[in-house]
Amino acid sequence: MDLTVNPRSLLQGEVQVPGDKSISHRAIILGALSEGKTYIHGFLEAKDCFATLQAMCQLGVVIDKLSPGSYCVQGVGLHGFTPSHSPINCGNSGTSMRLLAGVLAGLPFESHLIGDNSLQNRPMERIVRPLQKMGATLYGQERNEKICAPLHIIGNSHLQGIEYTLPVASAQVKSCLLLAGLFSNNKTILIENGASRDHTERMMHAFGAYIDIERNKITLFPSSLKARELNIPGDISSAAFFIAGAAMIPDSHVILRSVGVNPRRIGIIHILRMMGAQIDILNQREICGEPVGDIEVKGGKLSGITIPTEWVVSAIDEFPVIFVAALAASGKTLIHGLDELRLKETDRIQVMAKGLKALGADIEEDEDGVLIQGSLLKGGVVESEGDHRVAMAFAMASLIANDSIIIRDCDNIATSFPNFCTLAQHLGLTIYQHAEG
Repeated sequence: MDLTVNPRSLLQGEVQVPGDKSISHRAIILGALSEGKTYIHGFLEAKDCFATLQAMCQLGVVIDKLSPGSYCVQGVGLHGFTPSHSPINCGNSGTSMRLLAGVLAGLPFESHLIGDNSLQNRPMERIVRPLQKMGATLYGQERNEKICAPLHIIGNSHLQGIEYTLPVASAQVKSCLLLAGLFSNNKTILIENGASRDHTERMMHAFGAYIDIERNKITLFPSSLKARELNIPGDISSAAFFIAGAAMIPDSHVILRSVGVNPRRIGIIHILRMMGAQIDILNQREICGEPVGDIEVKGGKLSGITIPTEWVVSAIDEFPVIFVAALAASGKTLIHGLDELRLKETDRIQVMAKGLKALGADIEEDEDGVLIQGSLLKGGVVESEGDHRVAMAFAMASLIANDSIIIRDCDNIATSFPNFCTLAQHLGLTIYQHAEG
């Protein structure tokens, strides 16, 4: 599927984005690990999350759909899983593969995790090594001097808790080890070098796990989980496209209802405010341990900045659209510390820089960041290379283009934001889906 987006001067309106992808993955997994029936509302019905749901079903968990976005997970506890008779396909979802590896490491049977070509080129050594230290047996494929999927896992129901300092700030690695820690016979201690998203810790606590958090140190004691009811807020990583799009165009006015505003996920709001954006979080409340609010954005003039590195981790998924906002700003925007962007579904620094240059952008790429000079864009054809966040960021670039933008290979938008085009049209974009070519 390709997209064609016509030039548009502003965004206006009110929408509710789909449920948070990170939280949806964790809700299914922790519901399956718990004792009793967990009811989930607001589940993101997208390819990535369905990969996790299907994996749990393959491992013997019964999951019933009650209505759109609402599911009942009949938990089997820590010891009620059964082996899958076929490889577990994680599709394009790195979250599925890394989190499932943590669960499978503690189960007393063999499992295979596979994925699409993109996923099978993403690094897995960062979970393989610590899981091996805990007593699981894992094998991957060596590719470009990295350990990658497919993963062959021989689980161990008597894992050993470890003390481990995470070499990079990664919620997926942290969550993988915490899930494995549920099966250990002693405590697991993780030390973070950066404040990655903490949805797993919050949700484990909500399910009754014995978990202690002291600054950058997380201690998990062997725990059994109790089922509960969960309401999943809107995904700020999806809302980010409309937040940035409205912020960078004067007279735009957008309200995004019931969005998760976890302090470790709102780096994009801090960055855009520093650039001069008017963004307010209204009606703040807490749902199932997660902060939630309505986000109101009024467009105006943005100015280029040097983005503080301390905000990078909490905005890591949003940088494709932040690059676009920087083009709408006057002056230069300098960003460093983006090493992780090169290890996503694509090398997002390279793919975004190449595509934006094709549209006339003044953008210079270096090893861990970019320098962007504010400038208007022309129309043209860009390649998303199958990366959902890149594709949606290019769609928002139409707001500062003088002609239509054609975006190639957009099928994977469905992995995280299946109704993106519908909501974008509601806010004023003229956007068409059509067959490739």
